[in-house]
Amino acid sequence: MYLSNYHSHSLFCDGRGTPEDFVKFALSAGFKAYGFSSHAPLPFETNWNMTAADLPIYLDHITYLKEKYKGRIELYLALEIDYLDETYNPSIPYFRDLQLDYRIGSVHYIPVLPGMAEENMATIDGSFDEFEKAVKIHFGGDVKQLVKSYYQSSMSMVEAGGIDIVGHMDKVYMNGHRCSGFSMEEKWYTKLVNDYLHLISEKGLMIEINTKNVSRKQHTYPHAMFFPLIKELKIPVMVNSDCHFPNLVNDGRETGYDLLKEYGIRSTRELIGGKWRDVPF
Repeated sequence: MYLSNYHSHSLFCDGRGTPEDFVKFALSAGFKAYGFSSHAPLPFETNWNMTAADLPIYLDHITYLKEKYKGRIELYLALEIDYLDETYNPSIPYFRDLQLDYRIGSVHYIPVLPGMAEENMATIDGSFDEFEKAVKIHFGGDVKQLVKSYYQSSMSMVEAGGIDIVGHMDKVYMNGHRCSGFSMEEKWYTKLVNDYLHLISEKGLMIEINTKNVSRKQHTYPHAMFFPLIKELKIPVMVNSDCHFPNLVNDGRETGYDLLKEYGIRSTRELIGGKWRDVPF
C-alpha cells in the first residue's frame, strides 16, 4: 500500500493544526506523499474558508515545507476549490493562474438567492438542521429538488474544468438520507450519480474515496454501492482522509482500501515525483 493523502486542511482554513503538525504525523505513520488542500477563498468570508489575504502566505509556507522535508516525504501544494456558479469556480483565471500541483473541486454550497453571500446559499455540508431548513424554505420541502440542484452544480463544475480531482462527489447523501423522500436505491437518484460518473470519466478526472466520516458515520464518499460503476468506467481513484486534525491523517484508510478490494478495484492513482501514476496495492 502506497501511503498518501491528498485532501487535508490546516489552520489556514478550518483545520486544527499547523501544516507542519500534519507533516510530522504523516511521517510518523510512514507516508510517502502528503498534499495540502486548504479550502480556497470564497467571494464572501466564512468560518471555514481561507481568506484571500492569507492565500499568498499559504502558498509560500507550503512551498517552504516542501523544500524543508525534501528527501523525507513528497509534499504537494493544492487547494480545495468550491463551485458556486459560472462566475466563481475552479475554472476562473484567479485559480487557474496559481502555481499548484493539483486542484480538488467540490460543491459545498448551492446558490438559492441572488448575490454572493453566505446567507444566499444552501449548505449541503453543514448540520442536518441547516440542511432540513434549506429543503423547507428554498426547495418547497422536497429534498429531491435540492439533491438535483446539487448534482446540476456538480456536473457544471466538471464541465467548466480547472480541476484534477472531484472531491467527496456524493456528500449530499450525508444529510439527504435523513430526509423523507430520499433513497439512494431509487432510480431518480442512481441516474443522477450514474450520469455524473459518466461525465467524470468522459473528462478524464480522478475521484477520491473520502474517508473523513468512516469512523463517525460509516460513510465513504462516494458510497460503496457506486464502486462497481467506477470500476467499469475505469475512473482513477485515491483514498483521502480529508483530515482536519493531525492525528487523523490516516483515518479510515483501511476501510477505504478494504472496500476497493471488495469491489475489485486494485490500484490507486498517486503523485510520485510530481507525476500521477497508478499504483497496485
